[in-house]
Amino acid sequence: MERVPTRIINIHPALIPSFCGKDYYGLKVHEGVLARGVKVTGATVHFVDKGTDTGPIILQKAVEVRDGDTPKELQLRVMQEAEWIILPRAIDLIANGKVKVEDGKVRFL
Repeated sequence: MERVPTRIINIHPALIPSFCGKDYYGLKVHEGVLARGVKVTGATVHFVDKGTDTGPIILQKAVEVRDGDTPKELQLRVMQEAEWIILPRAIDLIANGKVKVEDGKVRFL
């Protein structure tokens, strides 16, 4: 059992495994979300591993996609309603020893 596979975490502006990977970063994520027409997006905090956005997921939070959203509007909403909430929470959980990784998945103690 490995408590923490790495010391690096990342926040991704979508609900992994959707809209992630090599070509999805910055506004490109939100452009992809809007182009696909999904109704819900969000953010994911995950451990960094050797892949791109493939590490164990720590926390996720959903955000509504609204009709007429621009990529920049959606980006700001995802930051305010998800990223700025779950990143500090993930750091707190890790700092207080409440996270472990088993079989490639995060478990909370």
